[in-house]
Amino acid sequence: MSRRTSSEIRDATRATNHQLEREVEIVESDFIERGRAGYRPTMLALFLGAFSTFVLLYCVQPLMPILSDAFGIDAATSSLSLSVSTGMLAIGLLVTGPVSDAVGRKSIMTIALLSASACTLLAAVMPNWMGILIMRALAGLSLSGLCAVAMTYLNEEIHPRYIGLSMGLYISGNSIGGMSGRLISGVMVDWVPWRWTLAIIGIVALIAAILFMCWLPPSKHFSPRPLNWRSVLSGFTVHFRDRGLPWLFAEAFLLMGGFVTLYNYIAYRLLTEPYQVSQALVGLLSIAYLSGTYSSAWAGSLADRLGRHRIFWMFIVMMLVGLAITLFEPISLILIGILVFTFGFFAAHSLASGWVGQRASQAKGQASSLYLFSYYLGSSVAGTLGGAFWFWGGWSGVALFIAVLLSIALAIGALHLRRLA
Repeated sequence: MSRRTSSEIRDATRATNHQLEREVEIVESDFIERGRAGYRPTMLALFLGAFSTFVLLYCVQPLMPILSDAFGIDAATSSLSLSVSTGMLAIGLLVTGPVSDAVGRKSIMTIALLSASACTLLAAVMPNWMGILIMRALAGLSLSGLCAVAMTYLNEEIHPRYIGLSMGLYISGNSIGGMSGRLISGVMVDWVPWRWTLAIIGIVALIAAILFMCWLPPSKHFSPRPLNWRSVLSGFTVHFRDRGLPWLFAEAFLLMGGFVTLYNYIAYRLLTEPYQVSQALVGLLSIAYLSGTYSSAWAGSLADRLGRHRIFWMFIVMMLVGLAITLFEPISLILIGILVFTFGFFAAHSLASGWVGQRASQAKGQASSLYLFSYYLGSSVAGTLGGAFWFWGGWSGVALFIAVLLSIALAIGALHLRRLA
């Protein structure tokens, strides 16, 4: 009797173990993995989403002088066409992340892209300046739905082995979109009126939104949370109690602040003596974003093998090296410095953004929202403060300001984040 019982126990144990192994295999198969069906359309969809977001966001930047002439407004007022979008995007990030935790990821991102495309098309036909600003504000608010949620979707649906590479590919869509938004509209407006330029960009973004909706798989690892503001506030509190997340939010502020400051004021240096290059050539500086397209994916793949905490700080050092090179007089060295700086920035941003998703054990949408809120806040605050340093000390003053930001970021990365496995 006892023998039969022991044999039955062994058989039952084997059956249980086998069942557990099968369940683990089923769970593992639910993740989207590189080399398997579904990975390529997923990454193409997210790349298109990132690309469209930043094309729609930055397409007005080269149009600002034309808008000044069209509506009889000064440069500061014309710049509102961009600043109202980024401002509303930053505010929206604090809301759309928690909403996505309640209603789902794909639906929020799809609505975001469709709405932003529609607002851009409407901006092209608005008869007055206030109408254009309202549409630009609504476009920025809409785009927060993709910016806040895409990284969370990646961290939930992509197999952990490929998070770094996948996040890098997504960030590369950001860099290409940011570059293309400036280049496409800047070149197109020489051939067609500015309203047609906005309309064409809106139509292209609308097509991209439809492809995004068709190609992106529904979430399989999403667990909805009831939406109430008390839980939202408690989610924020949880993230700020984490040992690493508040420091990653600070890194977003510092790195983006330094990046935007460099691109805001390097043009002033190149437009004055002894360079006096053309405005068109200054616009072509955005081609340096292509180095970020490569570095973001490469750094993510490297992090998958070595760990983010071991290599993150090295890319901040690279940004400092690139900044130092821009202090030399030859324009060829200035351009090399910009390339090195941009390479390091997109690599560091890719690693930090992916790190946030992995450290957040709950309310991942809120964690991503806080990271990106800090990111765009750094762009706004540091980008404006850099002007005071330009007035005080020219490019040397701006470089000093950026160096201070990056030195703080390096101290955080090397002394604190490096200890986090």
